[in-house]
Amino acid sequence: MKKLFKSLSVVIIFSLLLAGCSNTTEKDPSNPFFSDYNTPFNVPPFEKIMVRHYMPAIEEGIKEGRADIDKIVANKENPTFENTIEAYDRSGELLLNVMMVFLAQTSSNTNDSLQAIQMEISPKYAGFMDEILLNEGLFKRIKSVYDRQTEFNLNPEQKFNLENLYKKFVRSGANLSKGDQDSLKVLNQKLSVLTVKFNQNVLAETNNYMLLLDKDELNGLPESVVSTASEVAKEAGKAGKWAFTTQRPSIFPFITYSPDRKLRSEIFKAYTNRGNNGNENDNNKILASIISLRAERARLLGYKTHAHVVLEPRMAKVPENVFGLLNNLWEKAIPVAKSEVAEMQKIIDREGGNFKLEPSDWWYYAEKLRMQEYDLDDNQLRPYFKIDNVRDGLFTVVNKLFGITFTPLNNIPLPHPDAQPFEVKNADGSHLGVLYMDFFPRNSKQQGAWCVTYRNHHIDEGNIISPVVTTVFNFTPPTDGQPSLISLEEVLTMYHEIGHALDALFNKSAYNNTYVAWDFVELPSQLMEHWALEPLVLNMYAKHYLTNEPIPANLVQKIKNSGYFNQGFDNVEVLSASLLDMSLHSLEAPVNINIQKFEKEYFDKIGLIPQIVSRYRSTFFSHIAGEYDAGYYSYTWAAVLDNDAFEAFREKGIFDQGTAELYRKSVLERNGTLDAMQMFVDFRGREPVIEPLLKNRGLMK
Repeated sequence: MKKLFKSLSVVIIFSLLLAGCSNTTEKDPSNPFFSDYNTPFNVPPFEKIMVRHYMPAIEEGIKEGRADIDKIVANKENPTFENTIEAYDRSGELLLNVMMVFLAQTSSNTNDSLQAIQMEISPKYAGFMDEILLNEGLFKRIKSVYDRQTEFNLNPEQKFNLENLYKKFVRSGANLSKGDQDSLKVLNQKLSVLTVKFNQNVLAETNNYMLLLDKDELNGLPESVVSTASEVAKEAGKAGKWAFTTQRPSIFPFITYSPDRKLRSEIFKAYTNRGNNGNENDNNKILASIISLRAERARLLGYKTHAHVVLEPRMAKVPENVFGLLNNLWEKAIPVAKSEVAEMQKIIDREGGNFKLEPSDWWYYAEKLRMQEYDLDDNQLRPYFKIDNVRDGLFTVVNKLFGITFTPLNNIPLPHPDAQPFEVKNADGSHLGVLYMDFFPRNSKQQGAWCVTYRNHHIDEGNIISPVVTTVFNFTPPTDGQPSLISLEEVLTMYHEIGHALDALFNKSAYNNTYVAWDFVELPSQLMEHWALEPLVLNMYAKHYLTNEPIPANLVQKIKNSGYFNQGFDNVEVLSASLLDMSLHSLEAPVNINIQKFEKEYFDKIGLIPQIVSRYRSTFFSHIAGEYDAGYYSYTWAAVLDNDAFEAFREKGIFDQGTAELYRKSVLERNGTLDAMQMFVDFRGREPVIEPLLKNRGLMK
């Protein structure tokens, strides 16, 4: 899973907690949040922050934050951009600092105590979100500035900030009657708890399953996969066994190479049934309630569906535009997927298999097909993808494009001992920001890969505050016998997340609050993926981990030749999840559904072939319990943008610095501060076209 870039604005984080907390908090001088960090580049002092420090800091942040808002509302002067909008943006600094650390840590390094705090915080999040967004006095001042904006000589960023802030308040119920606002608060409280519980259940389900094997059950598995499974078993106290889990670096190599069809089926069912086992971690009723409550909230706000609420500030605008794109690609992808099924069934029949291809068979026979068609398998490539080499090659690519450098840091606090810290500098040597990279799975980490910020770029009293960014992964870990050798997919994921990191590092917003169109947010990440497998780039970083020999030209050619391989599956798998998300959130209130029944009937309706399971089934679809509700389509929407954008580099040269500089100034520096389509047009000279996407995915004849 390639998770989103969560650029957490001050209003979102600040709103996480205020309602219902004590105002009598005493400041403990030993609490790291209550004093200057006094760390290199002012990063959070992670090693000093204990679980016991969060709630006192949160409560004090609440106290200070509420005072900031009260001061804005009580101001007797006429509302202006400075005394209302900018004052709002500066409010709640302590709470912002605490929550940026807390939210990042609960995703990548959680424990029972942090999860308990998370459950306590969630209704308070909803409570303060409502307290702010339904504050009559505050909205009155914001509306006054919005209605009189021509008086203030605002620059484009200020106009964009004001317009989006005003509309956010309106979409959040600021214009509702008092009775409807009270109803809205109840809905938000319920949703806040359910969404946290949903994600905690997915993590628990992932951690609770383990397939323990004996040595004679390891036939066909590559040495690297066997070695990793041995390490996992040892860590679980099962020395002498080999353990496979439903974490992606474990399950997918297993179902790709194990010839044992029964075992492949067992672990695949465990993976796809997470949250659907009728136990204490079951998510069916939780998700049904989430969908119902979101639909009811949309109705209360005056919208047809939850999808209409979500899409209004995005490029897509309305669900019809999303369905139009997804259905267009679906119709082109299904026939390709069916042809892939036919080719794999031929292999099964030729080998004397008396069965039809099942979803749990796909990876195993797709790998056989890739060997048959292109004489290429992942095991040939992994020795050339030592993780340090891939990382350093990625840094070189970014340097050649933008001139920036990545310098390893010592003696700097780390969010986890596994995290690697780097200072990022501009071409002139000036400080740009700090980047952490956290590569390997652990039980305390959510699945997938993502990028978040511990601090966003903004300007404080004329001083530029530089960003602190972390990228988090779940890559194939090293073993006693060899370093981390990652897969082709993991290589692409590293490039993906560094694209999000560049978006945060290059951003030049003057304010904490930015408004990124969520279907534009994946453009910077997906665009970077295009460089990863370019022959020129592969020759820079793909070196054998034992001999340091560069990747042979014939392997590079095989990678290029196999570029369209499995594209039917790849597209159908993602599109089915995107369509499921949109279909759930396009239901009109009142909604009362059985999740499993709805999912099956919907996939039957659109013609999902039985050999493919949606990339995310409903009960472990963490995206839609978080920030991607009615938004998983964004990866596909942004794919139109990134494929078109990369054509600009193909036209001038993939390392053309003029094109890179135009992209940096048109998009990366302004993302969240200007209309998304305008940024794209400023870079490309026109609106995006779909043909490059269709061509690159093998969906256009």
